[in-house]
Amino acid sequence: MNNTPFFAHRRFSVALFSLGLFAAILSPLAHADPITIDASVAPAAPSPLNFATGGKSPSGHELAVNNRYFTLDGQPFFPVMGEFHYSRYPASEWEDEILKMKAGGITVISAYIFWIHHEEVEGQFDWAGQKDLRHFVELCARHGLMVWVRIGPWDHGEVRNGGFPDWLVAKVRARRSNDPTYLDYVAKFYDQIGQQLKGLFWKDGGPIIGVQVENEYHPGRGGIEHMNQLLHMARASGIDAPFYTETGWDNAAVPATGFLPVFGGYTEQFWSNSLNELPPNQNFFFDNIRAEDNVMGDLSPKNANYNTKYDNFPFLTAEMGGGMAIAYHRRPIMYADDSTAAALVKLGSGITGLGYYMYHGGTNPDGLTSLQETQSQPDGAGYNDMEQKSYDFQAPLGEFGQFHPSFFTMKAVNMFVDEFGSKLAPMAAYFPAQIPQSTKDTATPRVAARSDGKAAFIFINNYERNYPLDEHKDFQVSLKLPSGEIKIPQQPTTIPSGTYAIWPVNFDIGGVNLRYATADLLCKLSEPKADTYVFMETAGVNPEFTFDYAPGDVVACLHGHGANQNGVSINNGIDCGPEVAIQVFHAGKTTQIIVLTHEQGLNFYKAKVGGRDRLFLSQAGLFFDDDQVHLTSRNPADLKVGVYPVFADTGPNFPAAGKDGIFQVYVANLNNLPGKILLSTDTPTKPAAPSVPAKVNPRRRVVMEPNDADFDRAAVWSLKIPSGVLTESPHQPVLQIDYEGDVARLYAGDRFLDDNFYKGTTFEYGLWRLTPEEIQKGLDLKILPLRQDTALFLEKSARPEFTGGQDVLKIKSISIAWDYTAVLSDASKPNLAKFKGKQ
Repeated sequence: MNNTPFFAHRRFSVALFSLGLFAAILSPLAHADPITIDASVAPAAPSPLNFATGGKSPSGHELAVNNRYFTLDGQPFFPVMGEFHYSRYPASEWEDEILKMKAGGITVISAYIFWIHHEEVEGQFDWAGQKDLRHFVELCARHGLMVWVRIGPWDHGEVRNGGFPDWLVAKVRARRSNDPTYLDYVAKFYDQIGQQLKGLFWKDGGPIIGVQVENEYHPGRGGIEHMNQLLHMARASGIDAPFYTETGWDNAAVPATGFLPVFGGYTEQFWSNSLNELPPNQNFFFDNIRAEDNVMGDLSPKNANYNTKYDNFPFLTAEMGGGMAIAYHRRPIMYADDSTAAALVKLGSGITGLGYYMYHGGTNPDGLTSLQETQSQPDGAGYNDMEQKSYDFQAPLGEFGQFHPSFFTMKAVNMFVDEFGSKLAPMAAYFPAQIPQSTKDTATPRVAARSDGKAAFIFINNYERNYPLDEHKDFQVSLKLPSGEIKIPQQPTTIPSGTYAIWPVNFDIGGVNLRYATADLLCKLSEPKADTYVFMETAGVNPEFTFDYAPGDVVACLHGHGANQNGVSINNGIDCGPEVAIQVFHAGKTTQIIVLTHEQGLNFYKAKVGGRDRLFLSQAGLFFDDDQVHLTSRNPADLKVGVYPVFADTGPNFPAAGKDGIFQVYVANLNNLPGKILLSTDTPTKPAAPSVPAKVNPRRRVVMEPNDADFDRAAVWSLKIPSGVLTESPHQPVLQIDYEGDVARLYAGDRFLDDNFYKGTTFEYGLWRLTPEEIQKGLDLKILPLRQDTALFLEKSARPEFTGGQDVLKIKSISIAWDYTAVLSDASKPNLAKFKGKQ
């Protein structure tokens, strides 16, 4: 829409009402005491680690780390890392998924290398197809993403034997120790990894900057000596990276030198024995405790020594829960805020590396055995029964590349870190005098600050999974800095329940000091004529921007109320949207500020397309490749995008369709779109046999998943798939199964495609992965009924109604939906030929 007349009206209103409004804003009102955060002592300068680390590329780019943060070419560097298991995803689809991760703000891709996926038969290594580690890393490099490989040899990752091949389990008892036989096999595995990755490390000009060795390694097995031995063996095999990490939770055996300890935090636990909602989670509280297993209910450390042993290392995370897997006995539904609020809390608590597990879901590959973790696996260490094929993890990007809601909420946080992480990384964390007294405290505001002694960011979290928090009226922070005290905002505001935010303090905007803003900072676009800063409305909070300006500077509020007096400019009542809300004039240069609505902020992207950085606004899921913008949505009406600066020419298939604030809107010109297809859900071709009680693991005392033989008792539906779904449309068909039951499995003939533990959400399968012959023959859907006496956790929303104690087995609907896609290009530039990773 074009709001030029409205702009002019607002400029007039600024001059007319500024003095009266300024007086009203500054008039004292009675309210609750502000939350005081004392950051008056600036953080100490970082100090070097007591061991050699880091490295330089052939082109001279140098990575290093000190006791607080990473640096790249001498400047603070804040990586955002997302886990993606290449061997759980078809190689032909890797490139698009890597680009989706990049669009979501990921700068480093981490990946387990599962031994059992590569050497299921002793001596027969498989590095082909979707196990082609080298090709995967090369694709990451091609698109400017760094890589962190997790080489095990034991990984966990909800894989059979934690990643150990069955033959190793049978032959070697003293695994995860310095047993010579075990180490000999590990050396062969590491040698294979070194050969696959030769020339791809940072020192070679490649993208691999880090290596994780082992995982969750406890002191009792082999201790520090074993970790040092594995590090020596990795280097001897050519696995030579600037940084080596080890997971630091579970009181891990972390040597004093050689390794950076990494941490994480999950807001659910599929591994818990509990069949009820879990208690409030410590990851929603700001604190300086690194390992979540070291937090007591009163939010103090269980072991003070455990909490301080890592003080001389930077606070890094590798496993902030990007979602949560489901086990047979415990099936939580994760929501976008569950993961994003926890990530924001860790940022406010002082981390200088943000890593998600998982960021992208997948499917276990076919093997000689099932490759998921099970309680009946041969090593006896299987703690959970996982889905045999599916590893969606409810991650931001799903098992079939779906854009889940958490992709969009996380993207806003990741974008902030990508853009302003160099400012955030050197900042220390400061906590208020008024802190929650326990995990059950829902009344005390959860707030923290990070500051370098001058600038700061205020972190606010008023969200907790399953436990709605009180709204905070009269909310105000009194931040004490070396230069004095700042009250944020000038007059108290209300923080609604469920809101979380990051507010900048003493932030330079075009040479003028932004004293504070009560809106979330997303990114900066640098242009010759005018830089643009993009903010997002904090949900339910009125955006307020207060500036300190000098003579000759001008702060003009175009979409709100602005009051300028005595070197202070207060701007509030801002109408959020894609228009320029505030302009700052300093030293002959103009800087503009946009404050998007909260929803628009979640649908906002920044990417380099057509040789320059641009801003994008779309309700579709976007990813970017050279001169192209890819749009994906289940709703074809969403296949439109606002772009700033505009493209020179987009051609007839994606014509311009007016303006929305600063954005030029382009709408895909699509014809003959396929519609949703409903499949028959009539009487099953085979009814379910009488059910039998679930088996119980006597060791854990939790129910065990049905085995393959149990599915002889399942009800079977034969699904006839229209023959044209693979050939008559360029869009991607997705099978959607809505049902109530226990476990569902999908087959194409004898080929086991995928499975789903019922939890009340839709079971989806990407039909484009089938062959035309499989489509022609149709699919078989097998579902076991859910017994009322099966002791498992289901969310209240998913719990079916059991009538008269009967089993539940119900098909609600089976349909084929579409992931509609469109590609926007700058037609004034030649299309760049791209290798798409097809095998």
